Amino acid sequence: MKNIIRIKNAVFYAYHGAFSEEQNIGGKFDVDVEIHTDFSEAAKTDSLQKTIDYEKVYQIIRSLVVKRKYYLIESLANDICDTLLENFSSINLINIKVRKNSVPLGGIIDFTEVEVEKSRDEFNAR
Repeated sequence: MKNIIRIKNAVFYAYHGAFSEEQNIGGKFDVDVEIHTDFSEAAKTDSLQKTIDYEKVYQIIRSLVVKRKYYLIESLANDICDTLLENFSSINLINIKVRKNSVPLGGIIDFTEVEVEKSRDEFNAR
């Protein structure tokens, strides 16, 4: 059985970027999380203690996005991935997407996006 928990489009205002203006002015960042786990026991028992608490996941993401300035959203996405794997041993595979809006690329774009996917085995082997 495949069980997936998703948090889509969590939006934060933060101060990430390679340019000092980005780190001073800030901007909007969006995060998507896809967690592969086994929540079959939680589904049977209707018990939050037997699954991954979405609110705790969100608070970890929020803390990482707003408390530290990153030059690269690649680093932010990787830190989110590793921190969630550290905190939730029942995660088998995780996929993180971080989107940055209003990127100074010299043209009009909707956003830039990075994606990190890591398995429990890859995390443990580091």
